[in-house]
Amino acid sequence: MQPHEEMMEFLKSCPVLYLATVDGYLPRVRPVGFSMWYNGHLCLALGKHKQVYKQLLDNTNLELCAANDRGEWLRVEGTVNFDNSREAREAAFKVMPQLADMYNEETGLKLGIVYLDRLSAKLFSMSGTVKEILRY
Repeated sequence: MQPHEEMMEFLKSCPVLYLATVDGYLPRVRPVGFSMWYNGHLCLALGKHKQVYKQLLDNTNLELCAANDRGEWLRVEGTVNFDNSREAREAAFKVMPQLADMYNEETGLKLGIVYLDRLSAKLFSMSGTVKEILRY
């Protein structure tokens, strides 16, 4: 199994990911339910109208955390880039078709795809072990 596959398998096993950003100098954390591996990067889909998207425009550093029921959690750090291509949105709609019901011409809401560079993914356990899964 490739390192990115191990990371994505863990993320998909967790129903909720927690995304941390910075708002000015204050931390902000919120749940997100979407991630995909696309064009060699971990990608998230975010509404362009949401504060999280605006915060990432101002400060491209983010951290994700996801935990499973076995006492393990994955911490992913990275720098965000924005992919406004139609192909990236269509890939997200394939992964999670209900996004197309929310983000379309009728609703007027626009979906933004962000991908991570300078990615670090580490798996932690309650026993204190830390495993670096991915770093690039």
